[in-house]
Amino acid sequence: MFDKLEFIEEKFEELGLKISDPEVINDQKLWQKLMKEHSDMAPIVEKFKVYKAVNTGIAEAKALIRESDEEELRELAKMELGDLEEQLETVSLELKMLLLPKDPNDERDVILEVRAGAGGDEAGLFAAELMRLYIRYAENNRWKTEVLNTSETGVGGIKEASVMIKGKGAYSRLKYESGTHRVQRIPQTESGGRIHTSTATIAVLPEVDDVEVEIKQNDLRVDVYRSSGNGGQSVNTTDSAVRITHLPTGLVVTCQDGKSQLSNKERALQVLKARLYEIEQNKQNEEIAEQRRSQVGTGDRSAKIRTYNFPQGRITDHRVPVTLYKLDGYMNGEIDEMIDQVTTFFQAEMLKQLEENDL
Repeated sequence: MFDKLEFIEEKFEELGLKISDPEVINDQKLWQKLMKEHSDMAPIVEKFKVYKAVNTGIAEAKALIRESDEEELRELAKMELGDLEEQLETVSLELKMLLLPKDPNDERDVILEVRAGAGGDEAGLFAAELMRLYIRYAENNRWKTEVLNTSETGVGGIKEASVMIKGKGAYSRLKYESGTHRVQRIPQTESGGRIHTSTATIAVLPEVDDVEVEIKQNDLRVDVYRSSGNGGQSVNTTDSAVRITHLPTGLVVTCQDGKSQLSNKERALQVLKARLYEIEQNKQNEEIAEQRRSQVGTGDRSAKIRTYNFPQGRITDHRVPVTLYKLDGYMNGEIDEMIDQVTTFFQAEMLKQLEENDL
């Protein structure tokens, strides 16, 4: 690890000289690239300087304990040594966290998809509540949201829906929400007062640029039809809804919430690109995924990741595991505590892998 840190520190100093070079400054594209690289390294270099300063302090305190003739001075040095050793442990962990490989998608906007699972009407109602939960969470973070598509049930639930969430770090906060979410409660339609279990699935996809996913027009079949459900004056009277089928993969995306056929087609293509990007990523990460499958909690969409138990007022994440008794606030989008604990768990798993590979 320390050889790597020394290398980063040297490169950081070199970059500092380069970005001050008039020739580099005149090449704005190169200058911006180097500035970003320099900026990304800065937190690691600053923390490494703290680490080295603490190490120096430990060496000096140990020398004082060995060499001083004054008992009072030695006792003070021992107290300082204890504090410095605790600080070194904290700084070492922070350095390791900074050295974790960055997810290139972390700063991206996301497309969040919700689908009703097992449980009939109750699953559809739960799916609608989950969609509202994530929209409220986005609003709490002052992120922008745009509903791309909604397929409703007759009782106020949804079969499936997708929403675009735009905000700095949206993917980094929401990426571990993908999976099957399970609800346990007494449905309004249950006359016997029995608790039912229903499910809904969440998929969090990073939004991708056109250059990252190439879609050939010949690979698409585009169908238009009349929208159903709630909408504006023209939504239910014209063929504005769009269904796009990607022939090579068989992926089908529908969009009907926009007011025009063109806007629905653009939205559907956004979702299709995100899904194709995810498929490509999964292929590239197959080896990593195989390693993770043997661990507790993979973030796999098929895995039951979370249970919402309404009678007990609790939410349990089965990967960490962690249980919170804050269901009312949670359903209103107050989910940071859960996200923090799940993120910390996955970061710890990554640290284990790095340490096993000797970083």
